[in-house]
Amino acid sequence: MASEDIDSNLKEQPQSLGTAWYMVVLCMIAYLFSFVDRQIVALLIEPIRADLHISDTQFSLIHGLAFAIFYAVMGLPIARLADTKSRPVIIAIGIAVWSIATAVCGTAKSFFQLFAARMAVGVGEAALSPAAYSMITDAFPKSKLGVALGVYSMGSFLGAGLAYIIGGVAIEMVTKIGIVEMPIIGTVKPWQMTFFIVGLPGLLIAALFFLTVKDPERKGVVQGDSGYSIGEVFAYIGQNKGSFTAHYVGFGLLALVLYALMSWAPAFFLRNFELTTREVGLYLGTLVLVCNVGGVLTSGWLIDFFTKRGRTDAALIAAIVGGVGALIPAALFPFMPNLTTTLIVLGVALYFASFPMATSAAALQWMAPNQMRAQVTALFFLFMNLFGITGGSSLVALSTDYLFKDEQLVGYSMAIVACAAALIAVVLMARGLAAFRKTVSDLQQA
Repeated sequence: MASEDIDSNLKEQPQSLGTAWYMVVLCMIAYLFSFVDRQIVALLIEPIRADLHISDTQFSLIHGLAFAIFYAVMGLPIARLADTKSRPVIIAIGIAVWSIATAVCGTAKSFFQLFAARMAVGVGEAALSPAAYSMITDAFPKSKLGVALGVYSMGSFLGAGLAYIIGGVAIEMVTKIGIVEMPIIGTVKPWQMTFFIVGLPGLLIAALFFLTVKDPERKGVVQGDSGYSIGEVFAYIGQNKGSFTAHYVGFGLLALVLYALMSWAPAFFLRNFELTTREVGLYLGTLVLVCNVGGVLTSGWLIDFFTKRGRTDAALIAAIVGGVGALIPAALFPFMPNLTTTLIVLGVALYFASFPMATSAAALQWMAPNQMRAQVTALFFLFMNLFGITGGSSLVALSTDYLFKDEQLVGYSMAIVACAAALIAVVLMARGLAAFRKTVSDLQQA
């Protein structure tokens, strides 16, 4: 695919740009809802552990592995469809599935029931990002892609922030109501009711997506309507193993940093400060909305800044900046003397740890042909979820349960896991810059 093909829509008409930005905003809102449904469980850690009689390690399996395993496994076949079929329809179905599955979490009476429901949430959410990244790339010129993907990625942190804030308020509200009896379902405790409150509204977004979003014309199509087989995708990755190793492993480790901090931040503050769930939700929600969203927007700006100056490795450079910036604050936050300084230092860590959310997507769109993008993105999410999300959640729990053997020291576990992952990621990605530039150059000259 020639470079002119990528930039062929630089002279888009205002109406098409307006349509493109509407699509991005709606994708961002869908991403927001997905993270509310994904992250609300972190704020419910204490009542879930108490009612289901589970350890930190078991909770990490519900929060991380249960979601990640089906998110990862279903991502590939769904992405195969997204490379050739209607992407808005695929996304709409995914939103409906994860919204219903989140509500079903509220019916769980045991560890295994909640684990199964969380797996279904992962199946639904697997439909969103591969299709969304592919659509956004087709709707924008390369010089504006970083900002567009940054706006989309911002939805994850808007969702995480609102999950903390709205979740904290909802938990307090339903706690005051107490246990209720519902037809068919039976006894519903406050933490279970919270899943109903945050899950079901997503069905409205699914309907809006299905009815109002038009699939943009695919750019740089070179393989006909059938797209690439998974064998061809793996062969392409093998031919460019240096750049894909730096990307998949490097960004997977940076995802581990982010999830190690975000998954266990509620538990850290609930266990070490005299705070209510609502207060923790308000503090963390505000932190995420300011710091994480700011980090995503900054990284998107950095990508466009370096791209306009001819750097084809702009996405990796921005990610390396984020990894380096997160190291010191991630190591220091558990040792701060009071709540205010702890929040400030953790906020700095979250700001830099958020850079990869936009940069990982932008990099992939430059590394693969059009009708392979959704599949290489799904493979990345497979790796990132099984390695990053599961690792970020479970490694912290294992360290707390078996190394420190004290739930009050969960902050130490967060710091160790985050810093080790960030350091390895930065070294690996710095060594992969040349290979990444070659892959992008070869694709542009094809």
